[in-house]
Amino acid sequence: MAYFILTAKKKMNRRITNTIRAIMDDGLPAFIRDSRWFMYPFFWYWFKGKNINTYMNFKKIAWQLTDKEFNKIYRELNCRATDRPSDLTNKCINLMLDNLSTNSSNLLDVGCGRGFWLSILAEKTNYSLTGCDVFESSPIKNITYKQGNIEQLPFEDKSFDIVTCHHTIEHIRSIEKAVAELKRVARKQLIIVTPKQRYFYYTLDLHLHFFPEKEYLIHQFGYKDATCINCAGDWCLVINL
Repeated sequence: MAYFILTAKKKMNRRITNTIRAIMDDGLPAFIRDSRWFMYPFFWYWFKGKNINTYMNFKKIAWQLTDKEFNKIYRELNCRATDRPSDLTNKCINLMLDNLSTNSSNLLDVGCGRGFWLSILAEKTNYSLTGCDVFESSPIKNITYKQGNIEQLPFEDKSFDIVTCHHTIEHIRSIEKAVAELKRVARKQLIIVTPKQRYFYYTLDLHLHFFPEKEYLIHQFGYKDATCINCAGDWCLVINL
């Protein structure tokens, strides 16, 4: 356990934490890996010693919260993951850049956070860029930002040539509504990034949905011709509509 925590202190990039997660999830017996006593020190470290019971019981309480209470947890989240600029790996970023629709003019990033992906796009593309997240405002400059919930996006049908969504669908409560909304507002292309992860009750990421196999993720979106690639522990799903 000490090795994992010391390693995480040195390097908090997504590739390292994905590797640690895979070792724990696949290398430990389930009765140890998913026990509260074993996982408590990891939660204490990851969430900086705050609100540990809330985060450890998140999979139980999430379904009982109002939308306001649910969003408040994410708006006020302060953990080791929020210390880094993004959960995207370089492999995911490069894969997405290589596969972006070339005959498109605008792009929406749902769950844009602090705008790491949008800032890359602003440098490397000429798309008109829009971000959407649950926060009231965004630090992203030179783009359009709208506060909104993925389960009810504040945009008209087919508003964007490309819609991207990274490390978001695993967090929401109604994946059916979220997928329907992403498909509704996209005109030419959908790009989804989500962890390649097995279910455990005690996970440090507040995830409610898990996609250990790419076929399950593809099935959620209902497009047989989708391309889904494992990017160092995360799925990158590219759907050309």
